[in-house]
Amino acid sequence: MGAMDEPRRRLRAALKRAVRTAGVATASVRPDPDFLVIGAKRGGSTSLYFDLLDHPSYVRLYPPPVPGLKDVATKGVHFFDSHHLEGMAWYRSYMPTRFTRSVNTWRHGTPSVVGEASPYYLFHPSAAQRAHEALPDVKVVALLRDPVERTYSHWKERRRAGAEELDFVAALDAEPGRLAGERERLLADPAYRSYAWEQQSYLTQSRYAEALRPWLERYGRDRVLVAASEDYYADPLPVLRTIDDFLGVPPRDTSTGAVRNQAPGAPLEPEVRARLQAAFVDANRDLEELLGQRLPWTTT
Repeated sequence: MGAMDEPRRRLRAALKRAVRTAGVATASVRPDPDFLVIGAKRGGSTSLYFDLLDHPSYVRLYPPPVPGLKDVATKGVHFFDSHHLEGMAWYRSYMPTRFTRSVNTWRHGTPSVVGEASPYYLFHPSAAQRAHEALPDVKVVALLRDPVERTYSHWKERRRAGAEELDFVAALDAEPGRLAGERERLLADPAYRSYAWEQQSYLTQSRYAEALRPWLERYGRDRVLVAASEDYYADPLPVLRTIDDFLGVPPRDTSTGAVRNQAPGAPLEPEVRARLQAAFVDANRDLEELLGQRLPWTTT
């Protein structure tokens, strides 16, 4: 970092602290969110969330993009997974005020909704319980991707970031040992954070039924909308309009069509693909039974 960058970095950090302090101080006038996008990681939730924000009824989190502070809207707060001990005032500090919502409704003549997208919520073993205790009436959206592709994309992301030293097959083989005991530690200690459980759970995070069941048990099927990434990327508008209807806002006419956070890389080798497909047969069947709907990546 150059000498000219350090003062800018310090100013940026000071502005962030001031904004968060102001948000906490005004938490009582910041209503809870209307919806949560809970994942899946590497499933397209970033593209989906920013596509949702293109509709005038969706109000951005606080603060909105501000020159010198942040270039893009905040997507996720990660309160119900990694920052739960910060407390509800801290969580609400990210929400727009009641006045901001009202102005948005007046300006556009439509209902206003607010939500955040934190993909780790789907997989963190305490997130569903924490969310339901704090937000019993929130609506939940999950965007799921072919588990084979999600697993490989997750590894590619870590590899590209220099955070995974093992090749893909070796990482799959190491996964059970890396995750051993981590779920239990997370459940036992609210302050505990597990890098392995969040970032090295390539195959385990793709067993969606296990992760979704706690959300469905608490919120019910009518408050949890599950869509497929393949459907969203093939034709975004119908999926977005389904979510608009789910959240009670007028259906949109367009989609941005923007694809975010792509992870390029070599194609998956056929024998490794076959191994993963076999590994997910039971998990895919459980998911379809849980949801009562077919999914694009299943073949039986």
